Amino acid sequence: MAIARILRIAAALIVAASPAIAAKRAASPEELRELRAKIERLQQDLAATEQSRGGALGELRSAEKAVSDAHRALFTVLQERRTIEAELEAIAARERETRASLAGQQALAERLLRVQYLQGATDRLRLLLEGRDAADAARRLAYYGYIQKARADVIVELREKAAKLEALDRDARVERDALAANHAAQEAEARVLEQERVARAATVQRLSSDIARSRREIGRLKADEARLARLVDEIARAIVPKGEPKAAAKAPAVAKVDRVADASLAAKPFASLKGRLRLPVRGELANRFGAPREESGAPWKGLFIRSITGETVHAIADGRVVYADWLRGFGNLLILDHGEGYMSLYANNEGLLRQVGEAVRSGDAVAQVGASGGHEESGLYFELRRDGKPFDPLKWVVL
Repeated sequence: MAIARILRIAAALIVAASPAIAAKRAASPEELRELRAKIERLQQDLAATEQSRGGALGELRSAEKAVSDAHRALFTVLQERRTIEAELEAIAARERETRASLAGQQALAERLLRVQYLQGATDRLRLLLEGRDAADAARRLAYYGYIQKARADVIVELREKAAKLEALDRDARVERDALAANHAAQEAEARVLEQERVARAATVQRLSSDIARSRREIGRLKADEARLARLVDEIARAIVPKGEPKAAAKAPAVAKVDRVADASLAAKPFASLKGRLRLPVRGELANRFGAPREESGAPWKGLFIRSITGETVHAIADGRVVYADWLRGFGNLLILDHGEGYMSLYANNEGLLRQVGEAVRSGDAVAQVGASGGHEESGLYFELRRDGKPFDPLKWVVL
């Protein structure tokens, strides 16, 4: 299948994916389903193209996608665990509040009973037979009536709070059961991830000579970069609304990356963030934008940040996922659209934690570092693009 046909499919992506549009109105569930369906068709065509270009790439793609899927499943389970734990804490807080209120009501009921006891079991007939002044008798009757009503109200509230405590206890038992099930699921997903990692390592070892040869071919590298550029360009033009601007030896580290993207830049237009962004992952910056690659001499279109496998990759700003799949030369690749033609690309990941259509905020976890795509060195390949064209991230970030 021709790449042009694949890119024509990409061009059909709906405008609903753009955060610029999302800022005006939330994307409806129908729009998100339509976006995901179109991206899935694009990914299927890309996958078919990969397989037609050779068995080695197809095997590598399958192995690395399986690892990525296992990462996302484990990430989802951990998110669910945090939700359950938060719900349990909320239930515990409501239970503490209810118990405190119940204690107060019980103390009030005891005081009312004590007052009634000290006053004696006075009734209407006795007051009348004692021959008291009519006005005094009326006042006493009213007073006793207030005590009786207050006591009845307190008893009703005590019963309601006791019922509420029972309901909270039932809710807590349900959440604790869910937490236990989640823990079992977490252990199962962790085992799957480890199995997929072992399988991927075996695949890479078996295909090492083919992978190394592909990495050294400058023609293949340029073709991969051109392919990514066309893909990003078509996606960018599709999601920007009308009227808006469109193993060589390790090189020495250029700089350390200690501070990474966080939530401090959330809800801010991307164009206003120049000079304020932070890089997406901790590690060592191994190159400069535009410098020649050691293995091929082709210029770098982005940054390679050396980092340990499994390190969390963070979104550099608010955006929406418009691509999350394996792509030749870039491994497990995630692309975020930030609106107004701006995109950020995160490649060579071991695991992609988000899916197409998901909105993310600055600092959110989006991927985990790896060496997918046939790379020898673990790290993140990161690009920034405007209207499909790469530009130097170091002019926008604070190290």
